[in-house]
Amino acid sequence: MADGSGPFDVVVLGGGSGGYACALRAAELGKRVALIEKDKIGGTCLHRGCIPTKALLHSAEVADETRESATFGVKARFEGIDMPAVHAFKEKIVSRAFRGVTGLIKARGVTIIEGFGRLVGPNRIAVTRDGHQEVVEAANIVLATGSAPKTLPGLEIDGERIITSDHALTLDRVPGSVVVLGGGVIGVEFASIWRSFGAEVTIVEALPHLLPAEEESSSKLLERAFRRRGIGYKLGVRFESVKTTATGVVVTLEGGETLEAELLLVAVGRGAVTEGLGYEEAGVVIERGTVKVDQYCRTSVPGVYAVGDLIPTPQLAHTGFAEGILVAEHIAGLNPAPIDYDGVPRITYSDPEVASVGITSATARERGYEVTEFVYDLAGNPKSQILQTQGAVKVVAAKDGPVLGVHMVGRRIGELVTEGQLIYNWEALPSEVAQLIHAHPTQSEAVGEAMLALAGKPLHVHD
Repeated sequence: MADGSGPFDVVVLGGGSGGYACALRAAELGKRVALIEKDKIGGTCLHRGCIPTKALLHSAEVADETRESATFGVKARFEGIDMPAVHAFKEKIVSRAFRGVTGLIKARGVTIIEGFGRLVGPNRIAVTRDGHQEVVEAANIVLATGSAPKTLPGLEIDGERIITSDHALTLDRVPGSVVVLGGGVIGVEFASIWRSFGAEVTIVEALPHLLPAEEESSSKLLERAFRRRGIGYKLGVRFESVKTTATGVVVTLEGGETLEAELLLVAVGRGAVTEGLGYEEAGVVIERGTVKVDQYCRTSVPGVYAVGDLIPTPQLAHTGFAEGILVAEHIAGLNPAPIDYDGVPRITYSDPEVASVGITSATARERGYEVTEFVYDLAGNPKSQILQTQGAVKVVAAKDGPVLGVHMVGRRIGELVTEGQLIYNWEALPSEVAQLIHAHPTQSEAVGEAMLALAGKPLHVHD
């Protein structure tokens, strides 16, 4: 029944953020939906990414606050990190979320098919489990097989001395020292965790700054904060080789410099999972390792869509959610608006956090905008002083036009990005935001102060 007249209208391959969001929305729209997953519903984000790393980062924050408690007049003694208890906390959060999303999917009437799925035609997926195979058919197929940690040519992951983020999440001890290869989101977050837990950490990044995709001023603020925390970094230098020793690793950088540590964390990004899944054989075009799609996430094969880390859009769970919903609504004929990926908020949950939405000042100029910008230092924000955090809010706007980007650094600053998202996506003028009253004392006032300054009526701003 390759005409799609089988029991399902939509079959989703992969139960991560993009896949299960698509399944939920399609079912809500009255479609008959099957969701194929070989592991656990929730995918990377729930089991090996967003949720467990943020649980570890919260434990790291508690460790830092315990060490610093005397600053706040609280007598407490830091006695160390109990890694089994840290993992128990993390797993409790993950398990609860897993039960919640699995229950939701079943309640919506989605059929969950456990097994390894492979695309065998435009409307057909073969599912293998325990040596048995069945073919599932539908008019619409949604590919959502996600991503996996990447490595570099000649760099062998052994899972003991040379590890990925997957291994780092289950490490049974606090390492004495770590070299982190890659200064993107994953590398920076694990560097922050391990430093809070007491490890010596050095980040190696080939580009000139940590978090190279962010506004340069945000990267510089993060680097300054990491320097104060004792986190080392080597910028603009490439990895050359690594050898394991009886006690750890020796990492050689371009130019001959060597770094010794107990572990090497390889955090050079994540690559789409496409191999052995039959995509290209079925006619799905893959470019530079990712599945090529149009603005509605349609692949080169009619009736076959792709979402999430499989396609060349921001590798964020919330991007996957949005793409899954977009696809479900497109299949249902609702004519949804394509996603503006510049308007997707981005957060790195290190200490300090780095958050942004919109475009950088450099990108704005490249696109021909005449730019006006303002930086509000958190030193002038009372709530930031109470939290003992340093950083800034930078707003980039078109001259006499709307806000183009909001870029923030500071402890817990990620919670402010939602306001930035509304400002950017609603194309608000700084003068319009300046009319809004921000609660005092909150860190959100930093956004308000920046908008007041851009509107020509600065309040708590020194000349």
